[in-house]
Amino acid sequence: MSIWKKLLWFGVAVLGTWAIAILALSRGEQISALWIVIAGFCALSISYRFYSSWLATKVLVLNEERATPAVLKNDNKDYVPTNRWMVFGHHFAAIAGPGPLVGPVLAAQFGFLPGTLWILIGATLGGGVHDMIVLFASIRRGGKTLGQMVKDEIGPGVGLLALVSVLAIMIILLAVLALVVVQALAQSPWGVFTIAVTIPLALIMGIALRTGKVSVLVVTIFGLLGLAFGVWGGQFLAHFPAIEAWFRHDQKWLAWAIMIYGLAASVLPVWMLLTPRDYLSTFLKLGTVGMLAAAVVLINPTLQMPALTKFVDGTGLVFAGPVFPFVCITIACGAVSGFHSLIASGTTPKMIRRESRIRPIGYGAMVTEMMVALMAMIAACVLQPGEYFAINTKGTPTEVVAKVSAAGFPVTEPQMQSLATNLGESTMFNRAGGAPTFAVGMAHMFARVSAKPTALALWYHFAIMFEALFILTTIDAGTRVGRFLLQDFLGNVWRPLGNTRSWTANFFSSVLLVAAWGWFLYEGVIDPLGGINSLWPLFGLANQLLSVVRAVAFA
Repeated sequence: MSIWKKLLWFGVAVLGTWAIAILALSRGEQISALWIVIAGFCALSISYRFYSSWLATKVLVLNEERATPAVLKNDNKDYVPTNRWMVFGHHFAAIAGPGPLVGPVLAAQFGFLPGTLWILIGATLGGGVHDMIVLFASIRRGGKTLGQMVKDEIGPGVGLLALVSVLAIMIILLAVLALVVVQALAQSPWGVFTIAVTIPLALIMGIALRTGKVSVLVVTIFGLLGLAFGVWGGQFLAHFPAIEAWFRHDQKWLAWAIMIYGLAASVLPVWMLLTPRDYLSTFLKLGTVGMLAAAVVLINPTLQMPALTKFVDGTGLVFAGPVFPFVCITIACGAVSGFHSLIASGTTPKMIRRESRIRPIGYGAMVTEMMVALMAMIAACVLQPGEYFAINTKGTPTEVVAKVSAAGFPVTEPQMQSLATNLGESTMFNRAGGAPTFAVGMAHMFARVSAKPTALALWYHFAIMFEALFILTTIDAGTRVGRFLLQDFLGNVWRPLGNTRSWTANFFSSVLLVAAWGWFLYEGVIDPLGGINSLWPLFGLANQLLSVVRAVAFA
């Protein structure tokens, strides 16, 4: 490395350290959100350039000449050598579910500092290593799933028990993810229209690439133009009531639609629907996050939430629990997530052409997700603390206002009604869960760049659609991975059911899996009080239990 490159990287390290010092040591002063962005980009650059390189060359010793399972077992269905950018797009879209959006927003009740530090440290030293090692282990073992590897490494009895546990956890995870999407898209024609557009686009892209006569660049341009039409055109549906009615549906209809989509994504060849749609969705995900980062740079918003709040003691209004360990449990996918081990040992290792791709896909996608989590933290912390807590606290408007104000974060009912009116909503009370708060913060920053009076409402509904699309890509990949796990289990009962090359076995297993998580989803839809309120805590617990299973298997 030349002296100039050494000076450059030294400068990046100094800048990142200075940004973290400002965030950590400032008390009472106004802090710019730009420092979080700077700290994130510096941590991403240094960790990927040096730490992931050391892991790849000195620890894992990746071999470029070693054939991968995608090449050795190519069946044009599950094992398919795929373009590296499409694999990256699929992997990032699959692992980046609600965690990096919702988790940081909920953890913001502790202040911006605990969550920000955990995201930076957890992703670079924990999450990236976790994902990279699981992906490497699966590829070296012929593309085996986590359950299969546990069975091989520990023993048949314990392995079978771990497989059942992982499968049960997977079902809960998929049900929660689907329920979040259903609630976000209910009575939202714009969101349903955009997602509906991506499905035929993905089919066309997949078939075009499969013919070998169309380049990835041409297919990408076609897909981006179609995606732009879906995102931009959805806002005009209100001018055409007859067409809008096609895309306005209640939660029950959407629940069945997501089940059918999950079944199709699990059964169809991976190149036909799953990979091109995830690849296409990644452009919207990264594009929106990039726009959010650009907005932070342009408007330089101030963090309204203090570095630390009194709720670090566990008496929080959003959820009860002390800062440790709850900040680590709440922010999972943005730092360390057990769900990633299922994707890294499920669909992704069956598509990678060369071992050298493990580093950019395993580690690179994780630190990219870290930036998403930091943007979510910023979106929550640029809001007035009183509004943030009022949105996420349960109770009648009068009770919420009194409770939040008594905690030292003044807010009034007229203030909240004005916020709801500007967003085009009837109320913003009792909108807990993190997703609405992220949408409000994102809309506030984007609206400040525009002079239109309706910009806040427009960007708010765009953000809701964006969140639904963000999470849906995890459901399709998760269902396919769940099918692999279920076939691993059923193969112990009757060997033909474990044959992933059999369309009959694949379809039967997919129906069973979708029926399992679909039942939990439908129960959550018809019984809201017993749905998200009971399933979301299970989601956090199940996610971290997966990390424990992975740690035991690879210890």
